[in-house]
Amino acid sequence: MDDFSVMFDFYKAGDASEKELEDQYNITLKLLEDLEFKNMLSAEGDELSAVIQITPGAGGTESQDWAAMLMRMYIMWAQKQGFKIREIDFQDGETAGIKSVTLEFEGEFAFGYLKGENGVHRLVRLSPFDAANKRHTSFASVYVYPLVDESITIEINPADISWDTFRSGGKGGQNVNKVETGVRVHHAPTGIAIENTESRSQLQNKEKALQLLKSRLYELEMKKKMAAREEIEKGKMKIEWGSQIRNYVLHPYKLVKDNRTDFETSNAQTVLDGGIDEFLKAFLMQYGGNS
Repeated sequence: MDDFSVMFDFYKAGDASEKELEDQYNITLKLLEDLEFKNMLSAEGDELSAVIQITPGAGGTESQDWAAMLMRMYIMWAQKQGFKIREIDFQDGETAGIKSVTLEFEGEFAFGYLKGENGVHRLVRLSPFDAANKRHTSFASVYVYPLVDESITIEINPADISWDTFRSGGKGGQNVNKVETGVRVHHAPTGIAIENTESRSQLQNKEKALQLLKSRLYELEMKKKMAAREEIEKGKMKIEWGSQIRNYVLHPYKLVKDNRTDFETSNAQTVLDGGIDEFLKAFLMQYGGNS
C-alpha cells in the first residue's frame, strides 16, 4: 500500500505516468489478494504437507487414463509450487493409465491449498481408445488428507492393527523387488487400510504406512472438532454422474468449471498442465478456513 501511495503522489506531481500508476496498482492489488488468500489457510492442519490419492471410477481404460491425467496435473502443479513429490503407492492400469496412485506433496501449506480438491472429477472428451472416435465421459475421485509430522502425537494401540506383506510391482510390470517389501496395514476400529510400496525396505515401508495411518486418524479427529466442516469422506461417494465437484470438458467445446464456486475457464489445457491455482483460490475465498 505504501508503494502505491508514493506512486500516486508522483503521478499527481507529474513525475509518473498513468501506465506506471496502473502497473503499481496491479502489483498492490495482487499483494492484497495473496494476503487474503493466505489468511484463508488458517484452519487446523492447513500448514501440513499433503497426501493425495487418485482412484478411477467405473469404465476401465477410459477412467484409468483420466486418473493418470489428474495425477499429471497435480504433479505439475506441485512442481510449480516447489513441493517435494514422493510416490507412496502406484498401481498400473491394465491397458493405459492407473488403477490407483498415492502421492505425498511435502511442503508448507500443501494440505491447505489442496483440501478443496476432495471429490469426483468428471472428464468429457473424444476417446483416444475408441476406434469410432466417440465422445466419452469418465470419472475419477481425488482424496486429500494432511500428513502428520513430529509436532502431532497420535497414539495407536498395537492390538488394533494387523499387517500384510506382498511383492512390490513397478511401472510397466517390472519388479521393484523379488521379496515381499510391499506392506498393507489394517486399522480395525476404523476400517482404514494403507498400502505402501515406496521403498525396497519392508521396514521403511512399514514406518511410512504407520505415518500415513496416523495422518488419516488425525484427519478423523479434525472432523470431530469441526462438525460444521463438510466431510472429506464425501470424496469417497459413488464415482458417477451428479456427484462431481468439477467438470473438464474437452469436446465439443473446451471448459473447466467448478460446480461449487462456479469458477470456470476455457483454457482447459493450462489447467491439465497444472494451472489450478485460480480454482484453489476460488474455493478458499468462498469457503475459507472452515472448508
